[in-house]
Amino acid sequence: MNKFDIIVVGGGHAGIEAALMADHKNKSVALVTLDTRAVGRASCNPAIGGLAKGQIVREIDVLGGYMGLAADAAGIQFKILNRSKGRSVWSPRAQIDKRVYESLIRERLKKTNIKLLEGEVTDIIEKNGKIAGCIIDNTVSISATTVILTCGTFLNGLIHIGDRKIRAGRMGESAAHGITEALTARGLKAGRLKTGTPPRIIKSSIDFTKTTTVLGDDKPTPFSYRTQLFSPPNLPCHTVRTNPVCHDLIKDNISSAPLFSGDINGVGPRYCPSIEDKIFRFAHHDAHTLFLEPEWKNSEQIYVNGFSTSLPEAVQLSALREVSGLENAEFFRPGYAIEYDFFLPAQLKASLESKYIGGLFLAGQINGTSGYEEAGAQGLLAAVNAAQYLDDAPPLTIGRSQAYVGVLIDDLITKNTLEPYRMFTSRAEYRLLLRYSNADRRLIDISHEYNLIDNRTYDFIQTKLEATDQILADLEKPVQPAQINSLLSSLGEPEITEPTRATQIIKRPKISISMLPSSLFKSVKLPDFTPGIVDEIKTEAETMVKYAGYIRRQLQQIEKMKRQELHRIPLDFEYQQIKALSNEGREKLDLIKPETFGQAMRISGVSPADVAVLSIFL
Repeated sequence: MNKFDIIVVGGGHAGIEAALMADHKNKSVALVTLDTRAVGRASCNPAIGGLAKGQIVREIDVLGGYMGLAADAAGIQFKILNRSKGRSVWSPRAQIDKRVYESLIRERLKKTNIKLLEGEVTDIIEKNGKIAGCIIDNTVSISATTVILTCGTFLNGLIHIGDRKIRAGRMGESAAHGITEALTARGLKAGRLKTGTPPRIIKSSIDFTKTTTVLGDDKPTPFSYRTQLFSPPNLPCHTVRTNPVCHDLIKDNISSAPLFSGDINGVGPRYCPSIEDKIFRFAHHDAHTLFLEPEWKNSEQIYVNGFSTSLPEAVQLSALREVSGLENAEFFRPGYAIEYDFFLPAQLKASLESKYIGGLFLAGQINGTSGYEEAGAQGLLAAVNAAQYLDDAPPLTIGRSQAYVGVLIDDLITKNTLEPYRMFTSRAEYRLLLRYSNADRRLIDISHEYNLIDNRTYDFIQTKLEATDQILADLEKPVQPAQINSLLSSLGEPEITEPTRATQIIKRPKISISMLPSSLFKSVKLPDFTPGIVDEIKTEAETMVKYAGYIRRQLQQIEKMKRQELHRIPLDFEYQQIKALSNEGREKLDLIKPETFGQAMRISGVSPADVAVLSIFL
């Protein structure tokens, strides 16, 4: 068989989510990868989630993706980050056993009808402006109506360790050649990016008595609403701090670091800097925290998070040995930088389909993003929309007010990132609405409408939402002065003089839902929920009450925004003919070709005056 509905190119996080979703949508799928043994590999840090990324994993899960479920089963430590800050930025994160994670993905693939093919896609087949298939290893043709490219860092990948250069997609795996040339020959614009990875050191060479132990939450919360049995180990990570001696050694050798010296042409990540960049850009800091993370359970291989570098191997090792606890450190593998090709994401529709080649979708680092989570989300949505394309149905597009996934894709196609894009909570103007704890409420209807999840998961989520709603109803009950005044007095809060609704009491900053009389909640049943999910339900109800005014204000802003998003713009709209637009505005609009008036308003370089002119012409 050499004809498929969908061909997915690349077996990383974007490719896995794409292939699994395409199979779920009952499409015939080929997953083509350079090395079938590397499918699903967590090639960089041994963690899933984190700031804003944890919200994305939750969103992937509600939309039928596999990442959260695999992370729950492979997790060795779970934690909600940012609890000391506002609830809009609370984010789940898990340390994972990378070997278990990879094996779970391989086992999941075996249970599908996905055809796994080993080889290198070197060209695409295009007919009449639409995709028709791929060429593997310059010789074998396979046909398909849609193709999803998820090539990661493999496109003309080049690894740098000091002055050493290795042509590879990641350490130990060959680079991919041909796709960049195939797409640029058809008019698509490519760029060059770079990123770095830290060294891995041998556990037995670390003196852990000089490190600080970091554990996860006592009552961990799973990522996936499909996870039933959840009692992960709480294995420790450790932290150490760099020092001025370490910094001086790096400064003395900084000219030998390609990430810093200019030897690499690609643009690097602004928000995940190398240790060289940290020391140069933040010279006023005499120390930086390094996280020592096990790569799997009982692993002798420790990932040095925070020490991304391209320095020569000997310099890396000497610098690390100046850190307390790492005096005798030995490498499994040094850190390295990698540069690779990507395609400017403004060339994509909000569905992640190319604006120029029908049926061609791009997802993951090929679009200029970084991170497992951002890649997985793109892969999933690309597959949903490839299936919609095959069925001649409207694409699924998710708005900025609905999900971080929506923020991610809108930023890519309107801002046309020229550096590795990393998701942060600060990128979402409606982040108070995009909490990790309400991903189910935000996306369940979309998931159900597009048939992305099974009935059991849908019923479970509905039960959870009903439990939250019941708690909200119970919070409307009155609390008697005798039930609460002693607590209020102990907290320095004014006492109540008459029965007062619990919602009014809980709005006080010092009061949490757990402090209220338990008799209020006798009607609430929480069947088969893990302790972490039970806590999440209560916290979500409390958040909805405490932030009700802010939430109402953001919902009003969203209603105004929706009118702008409904006004569509033809892709062949001739901006060059509108002389009243500024030169920059005309150039940016013509380059990005926004699909809606709302997108046009968000393009960097399009001024309010340009927006006013465009609105008149439209």
